Amino acid sequence: MRNQRWLVLMTVLLLSLVVTACPKQTTIAQINQDPAEFRDREVAIRGEVVNSFGVLGPGAYEVDDGTGRIWVVTDRGVPSRGARIRLVGRVTSGVTVAGRTFGNVIRERDRELQRTS
Repeated sequence: MRNQRWLVLMTVLLLSLVVTACPKQTTIAQINQDPAEFRDREVAIRGEVVNSFGVLGPGAYEVDDGTGRIWVVTDRGVPSRGARIRLVGRVTSGVTVAGRTFGNVIRERDRELQRTS
């Protein structure tokens, strides 16, 4: 009986950790409407890459989720135009990449390409 309680408690704690570690899905419109609320916070967005540029790793790409557009800064190479992606990153202001300065951007932490049907 004691082992069952311990197992249930550990399961609940692990699930709580997993749920709180994942940032909530956010729209670009929400970020653009109130950038101060999201500044230095991690967000998750889904969308389509509509612009991109990069130089041997570092670069930036613009994502459109249907509610707006935002630039994403990365050190891992940029996805190609038209790619559907889900990304997680931190909202930042005033970033310069390859001589271009951006207002509000997301610094990419993780990304996954979405399959198109």
